[in-house]
This record gives sequence, C-alpha cells and structure tokens, in this order.
Amino acid sequence: MTDPDNQSQPTEYDSPWKEILKAYFEDFLAFFLPEARDGIDWQRVPEFLDKELDRITKEAKAINRRVDLLVKVWLINGDELWVLIHVEVQGGRDPEFAERMYTCQHRAYDLHRKPVVGLAILADEEPSWRVSEYRQVLWGSELIYRFNTVKLLDYLDHLSELETSDNPFAIVTLAHLRAKQTKNLPDERYRAKQHITRSLYRRGFNRQKVIDLYRFIDWVLSLPAEADNRFWEELSRFEENQKMPYMTSVERIGEERGRLMGIQIGEQIGEQRGEQRGEQRGEQKGEAKILTRLLQRRFGNLPAWANKKIAKAEPPSLEEWSLRIFDAKSLEEVFSNMMPSGQE
Repeated sequence: MTDPDNQSQPTEYDSPWKEILKAYFEDFLAFFLPEARDGIDWQRVPEFLDKELDRITKEAKAINRRVDLLVKVWLINGDELWVLIHVEVQGGRDPEFAERMYTCQHRAYDLHRKPVVGLAILADEEPSWRVSEYRQVLWGSELIYRFNTVKLLDYLDHLSELETSDNPFAIVTLAHLRAKQTKNLPDERYRAKQHITRSLYRRGFNRQKVIDLYRFIDWVLSLPAEADNRFWEELSRFEENQKMPYMTSVERIGEERGRLMGIQIGEQIGEQRGEQRGEQRGEQKGEAKILTRLLQRRFGNLPAWANKKIAKAEPPSLEEWSLRIFDAKSLEEVFSNMMPSGQE
C-alpha cells in the first residue's frame, strides 16, 4: 500500500504489527481478547512457534497470509494451549479468508494434537466485511468453525478511550486508524503523528516501551523526507523540554530505526532470492539510509565522496560513524582517517 504523494516509503504495516505483537503479547490479548488473557498462566513465558507455523501454512497451501503468529501458552490449570493469530492488514473482502483460518487451525491440531484458539484482527478499510466462521453443509453433514474476530474500524467510535488507555495496543490501534484516515493528507498525518508520539510520554510508559511503540508509529505514519526531518527536530526540542531524551539520541536513532528498516529490507530480499545474505544486505541498506539522513540533518547535503564511502561500507563501519555524529565538528571528522585523499 503506497501513498506517493504522502510518504517517504510504502506504508508497510506487516513487519511493525508482528514486532509489536511479539513484544507485548500479554497486552495484545488483554486489549483484544481479555477472556484469554485472564485464563493464561503468565508466569510461564509464551513460546512463538514460527517453525510449526511455517509447516502448517505450507502444508495447508495458505497464500497471501500477511501477519500470522502461532503461540504456545499454558492455562492456569496447567493445560497447554495454542493461539493462532492472523492480522489481515492490507486486504479487503476475501471469500477464502474463513477457509484459510479453518485450514490452519485444523492442520495445527492434526499435526500436534493441541487445542487451538483462533483470533483474526481485521485491519482493512471495508466496514461491511466481517467474518467469524467457516461452514460446510452437505446432505445432512455440517461442519462449523467459529473464530474470534476484531474489526479495528469499530474503534473509530471509541477514539477517546484509545487516547486515554495505558495499553500499548490502544496506541497501536489509534496509529493504524490515523494512518488510514490521513492517506494522501500529509499535513493531517504530520499532526496525527506528532500528537500520538507525544502522548507516549504522558502515559507514563518507560523508555523501552516508548521506543518500541514509536517504531510502529513511525512505520504506519511515515512522512515525506522534509516533513520527517522537521518532525525529528520538533521531537528533539519536545524531549529536551520534557527532560526525557528517549528517542532522539544518535544511538537510538541509528540502532532502533536502522535495525528495523534493515531487518525488513533483509527479509524481503531473502524471500525473493532465497539467500541468507538477504538480511545482511538489507541491514546494510537500512543502516546506510539512516546514517545518510542523520548526516544530512547535521551537515547538509553530502559530497559525492561521502555518499560513495557510505554505500560501500559494512555495518560495523556504519555503526561507528553513526556514534560520532553529534561529537564531530565536521563531516570529515565523522569519517576520521577514512576519507579520500585531498579531503583532510
């Protein structure tokens, strides 16, 4: 899903959804399926069954699956339970969706003989599309599979609650809805991103939670380069006033934003080429992009020699240069003795 007039990059919702869901799984269930959250023994750490899910979806011939997670949890009485979660992010009405939910649930049970609870998060833009069961009926034989469904558009009637809730997925839902509402409306998107980001500090979240949630906000509410630079300058001043330098230290910008971008690019390249080096190459591209933007913000347009140096550098060098930016008094000082001849 791409907004060329509105954003600096495609609005790629899938990776940020999966990252935030894994990081705050208990909060996810507390927000979307509180009955399940209350029945789980959280003293035992949930296990994300990525390999099992890969086998299930492959054997089920499931296609176009956006965000899928299979999670092993334990009930308070000690019983093991699996939770199958699907977040349908970018699609609309899909006549095969319910069948895919049933097929994955059936295959999970068939292969592992574990109870499976299904939960679908419908994050699409079609209000009338609501699906919660799969049914087969023929000659008196009937099969019905019902699964839990949450429609994010329904939260448009509860925006005030999202604004005040301290559950991370209130922020996730609010950011996702604002991204849909501000498509091709850059000024409104800027204001929405600014408002949601600043609210992270008011809700009393700790530093790590602010950073994790901002990753999601930054991806779904992406801005054109010029607006993004302005946003970060304002955020830096805001953090200084709040005495909460959570997001705008060079270490966090380079490490957190670069890592997420690098991993996602790497996953895409790896899937297309089927090569392990995809993620490594993606990490280099992501870190190079972040470093370039940071240098431009500090020193203005970069000369050709600097762009060439960044393009050829390996991740360790990119990380080292990122750490030098605020202390360096000049672009040349960032690269130290690694400059081409004639530039010192």
